Amino acid sequence: MGLFSGKRPKGLGVHEGRLQACSWKPNCVNSMADASADPGHSIAPLAFGAKAETAWADLAALVKGQERVNVVKEESGYLYAEFRSRGMGYVDDVEFLLDASAGVIHIRSASRLGIRDFGVNRARIEALRRRFAKA
Repeated sequence: MGLFSGKRPKGLGVHEGRLQACSWKPNCVNSMADASADPGHSIAPLAFGAKAETAWADLAALVKGQERVNVVKEESGYLYAEFRSRGMGYVDDVEFLLDASAGVIHIRSASRLGIRDFGVNRARIEALRRRFAKA
């Protein structure tokens, strides 16, 4: 870990069927955030039309294929990965939660350090969404 990696946050994972809410900081996006009450943190989940198992396998392969990623935890319907920035080595904690019955994969992506991320977490998820739609 580098100087700017920070410590792995507590409270990550699935709690009562949900991912942890974003804090007040604008460096986080979460598909479980209420879009009308918290538009700055809200982002759409990844929707899929294929079988849940196929969609989940596609997502896991996309995440693992990214540069500077470390998959910390992978279990049935949950994946947690650390994405490291080029250069300074800042770490973003990114979680995915499968909701097979709704046909979506929920996402939470947050910077470990600082307050602002200049849209990096949102941009990462939107780029992943485009690749996921093609898969």
